[in-house]
Amino acid sequence: MTKIIPAKGSKKLLNAWAFYDWANSVYALTIASSIFPIFYSSLFTTDDELVHAFGYDMKPTVLIEIITAFTFLVVAILSPILSGVADYVGNKKTFMKFFCYVGGTGCIGLYWFSLDNIHLSVLFYFMGLIGYWGSLVFYNSYLPDIAFEEQQDSISAKGFSMGYIGSVFLLLVNLSMVMNPQWFGFDIGTTDAALNMAKVEAMKISFITVGLWWMTFSQYTFYVLPKGVGTVHKVTKDVLFNGFRELKSVWAQLKQNLPLKRYLAAFFVFSMAVQTIMLMAVYFGEKEIGWTSDSEKTTGLIISILVIQLVAVVGAVLTSRASAKFGNIRTLIVVNAIWLCLCFYAYFMKSPMQFYIAAGFVGLVMGGVQALARSTYSKYLPDTDDSTSYFSFYDVAEKIGIVIGMVIFAVVDHISGMRYAILFLFLFFLVGILLLLRVPNKKSL
Repeated sequence: MTKIIPAKGSKKLLNAWAFYDWANSVYALTIASSIFPIFYSSLFTTDDELVHAFGYDMKPTVLIEIITAFTFLVVAILSPILSGVADYVGNKKTFMKFFCYVGGTGCIGLYWFSLDNIHLSVLFYFMGLIGYWGSLVFYNSYLPDIAFEEQQDSISAKGFSMGYIGSVFLLLVNLSMVMNPQWFGFDIGTTDAALNMAKVEAMKISFITVGLWWMTFSQYTFYVLPKGVGTVHKVTKDVLFNGFRELKSVWAQLKQNLPLKRYLAAFFVFSMAVQTIMLMAVYFGEKEIGWTSDSEKTTGLIISILVIQLVAVVGAVLTSRASAKFGNIRTLIVVNAIWLCLCFYAYFMKSPMQFYIAAGFVGLVMGGVQALARSTYSKYLPDTDDSTSYFSFYDVAEKIGIVIGMVIFAVVDHISGMRYAILFLFLFFLVGILLLLRVPNKKSL
């Protein structure tokens, strides 16, 4: 029996697409932003301890920054190849599934993360990161396929909101395990050392729950979404290079689409700063804020993460409404101005309360800037069935920007520390605002 695919713009199709945010956002929150950074920090006994990897001794944060930058470089290289194949065979969903399962497996593998097996450990970290971002290449490219232009802002914001709600729900369960391991059957013993070991074990179990959650809840999205659009072809030996040829074609078409070209340049600049801050925020809070004890540090970081996620739900909705009233570009300019101010604020903050305040503002603009950046790009696209290639170009620009941002952050961190690295990022937001001011107006924006 042939499965009936819901029509473009239908509630069922839109909700199924947005539901993937519910499935995969647990990675971004638990692994990238909260429990894994705390777990990783627990592996080191002093702030000055170095980690030995790939023949070098380096700061623990620098290793994460390097692996993260390398992962995004791999995604930037692979995405045009895979999107070209996906368009050619008319089945982008297969590739989205592949990265989902790679990422979920990597999350589960983090259970065995240790400094004694650092190379295998960072491989699992790499798998989770590449799975998350690789699947987003194809997930984002579905947006113009499943939603009409007037629906794209709201459904993009809905996706991020669902992601925040779902990820917070699982995080609360995982945090209950970490803060009260005895409730879940962990042996906490009678000493502080035994309690800490139980908490670390609970953190490792949480990585498994993330992988299982991600792979399980994505099944509804995979069931409802169509395979792709366009004509189905058989793969030939030249297909692997189709993606690069399509990127070259998109680049050529940008010369005739001035609004899209200028918007993409602005996005490239401000996105590298946004993503770098989001990836390193918890590591910054762990190292640079004056917590009075390890217990306060763990609790404080958890509170700040929850504040960010909960406020981000409101931020995504408010940003969507602001864009409807004032326009996408004007709203993005204001959001970038807030990010710029946060870079200066972060340089001077030292107390936990100051960190909580920053977390609130980060949450307010975090979801908004991601959802609005994605839907704004979608609105600038010409009428085409080849949406994957355009979103591949978008994703390649984003990933290369993150590579540059993370490398710059790592270098400044290594030389001067994370406080100066955060401050340096204000330049990217300033340039991003100036470039957004050059984007020609479009009636729907």
